[in-house]
Amino acid sequence: MMEAQVVILTALNLEYDAVRRKMVDPQVRRHKKGTLFEIGTLRGTTCRVALGLTDKGNQHAAVLAERAIERFSPVAVLFVGVAGALWDTTPLGDVVMATHVYAYHGGTSEDDGLKARPRVWEVAHGVSQLASHLGRTNDWTDGLPSDVRLPKIHFGAIAAGEVVQNSRISYEAKWIRDHYNDALAIEMEGAGVAQAGHLNGCPVAIVRGISDRADGTKTTGADGTWQPRAAANAAAFAVRLAEELIKEREHIAMHEGDTAKTSGTVYNFASGQVGIQAAHVTGSHVRMGSAPQTVTTGGLAAELAAFRDLLRRERSTGTLDDATYEAAEAELDIASEALEANTPEGKNAFVLALKRLRGLIADVAELATKIATLIVAAKGLS
Repeated sequence: MMEAQVVILTALNLEYDAVRRKMVDPQVRRHKKGTLFEIGTLRGTTCRVALGLTDKGNQHAAVLAERAIERFSPVAVLFVGVAGALWDTTPLGDVVMATHVYAYHGGTSEDDGLKARPRVWEVAHGVSQLASHLGRTNDWTDGLPSDVRLPKIHFGAIAAGEVVQNSRISYEAKWIRDHYNDALAIEMEGAGVAQAGHLNGCPVAIVRGISDRADGTKTTGADGTWQPRAAANAAAFAVRLAEELIKEREHIAMHEGDTAKTSGTVYNFASGQVGIQAAHVTGSHVRMGSAPQTVTTGGLAAELAAFRDLLRRERSTGTLDDATYEAAEAELDIASEALEANTPEGKNAFVLALKRLRGLIADVAELATKIATLIVAAKGLS
């Protein structure tokens, strides 16, 4: 049975149970550091997801998200749960999916007040497109209770900080509304998960059901009613999004497989350039010079070393920021160790590390091209 294709994380047991009820025959999987995940099939589908509990807070969420990405190399990570609405325009029970996430606790304290210095992460375009399509079709509400108002999906910014926000009149509440007035909801984990996804080249979606208005009513009886309902609504949207993400990935993989069957491959093992002119080239392999017919571990190791030099150059010119550079270096270390293992498992780990690396440096054309070439070469590793 295949491992998980999408990871779903929650902060609270209430949120965890809302997702778990949509899984068939969940089985425990253990990360090497002791973190437990449950893997199961989404009910009525063949889609496999891993479910994990992070506890509250951006730091907890970031660490567990990175462990999940390392363990499963998923198509995407979805963080699912409840949140407080910052404005009355988002009714209780409705669902908000982040178009971008603010880490709102970044700032500088000066004589004339606290100045905002946020970090922000935008949702990946492909994830955004699939989510918007689900919002238009609205089939994600199938299976929700019909005796209550069906929830709606809203797309907009979400603010993520380190405190439980339960006031409309406190200094911090006013400051947030002044500086992040486009945020629809407020919570405590989205920024950590978004950062982990960014550093590991993995798309992230933050999906939140509105359980309160962050206005002092969070601990009332109404909150006890709305929390489970909001969690169930967020889980309903998230699992439908997971299905669509997995189907799209399978469609892409199938298309790539068809292309591989009908197209030739050109490997340039020469030190110079290669030019080919033909009407059609199919089922062919072109190799220049006296290079070996198979790719060797030593050859890939040399290519990795050359790529490190190229990575340092791009950092020195400012093309790569420090955080992305450090994350890319970490993936190169993983790839090097996997290559030295010289086992089938090591080969798989090598390719997965390169794929994560490709996600990190996708905006730098030269680096992305080099990594794509290495991934192709790794599949022919002898």
